[in-house]
Amino acid sequence: MPQRRNIFLVYLFTLITFGIYGIYWWVSTKNEINNLGASIPTGWLLVIPIANLYWIYRYCEGFAKYVKEDDNTILWFILYIFAGIIMPAIVQSELNKMA
Repeated sequence: MPQRRNIFLVYLFTLITFGIYGIYWWVSTKNEINNLGASIPTGWLLVIPIANLYWIYRYCEGFAKYVKEDDNTILWFILYIFAGIIMPAIVQSELNKMA
């Protein structure tokens, strides 16, 4: 079951911790999406250049299939690449609906 989080606080804590909370948030939501049936790999791939793109793609795939249920992985991946700053708000908003 996804955890309800305040979207504003996700951004605030990410800013205050210079991005560390953002990584924690991505890994936490990855675990929640995996509990819904996705198979997003370990969060350690986030800190490895190039491998992090693969991780982000798999994250978007899990989000599209198990949270949004729209199967638009490419759309979510492109949105993340070009407008990544809004993705946490979208993801957390959808997870809050499920919580």
